[in-house]
Amino acid sequence: MSADCPFCHPAGDRLFHLGRQVLGIWDGYPVSAGHALLVPKRHVASWFEATLEEQRELIDSISLAREVIERDHEPDGFNVGINIGAAAGQTVPHLHVHVIPRVVGDVADPRGGVRHVVPARANYLATPIDGSDKVADRGEDFARAPVLARDLPH
Repeated sequence: MSADCPFCHPAGDRLFHLGRQVLGIWDGYPVSAGHALLVPKRHVASWFEATLEEQRELIDSISLAREVIERDHEPDGFNVGINIGAAAGQTVPHLHVHVIPRVVGDVADPRGGVRHVVPARANYLATPIDGSDKVADRGEDFARAPVLARDLPH
């Protein structure tokens, strides 16, 4: 445990699950209503430093978090993710798994999901403009994706 870690000492009103090795807490800065975090009780920085037992309980807890979220919310989908290291956006150096409920219409175009961590590369299904390999929402040259949005059944 770390004295200054918010996940080692979460506020009691944020706690929704107390497992053998994992806590379930509501995110203090939620992306959407019901945004949950699953954190090991042991202070460990990343997935790769966690024990296999901690990893297994974290994975098993995703379904539990989903059930708890669905009691009070009506999501149409979920994003589940882990940021590992500052370069990947991790701001609290204590492993945590995000379980983020999503609803239709919460963003204009959700295609790409977690790929939006690099916005210019998120929607690989975007339709090329002017018959080139330049994509309107990227503005970068890429080889055309094997499946394009215009080729998908409507």
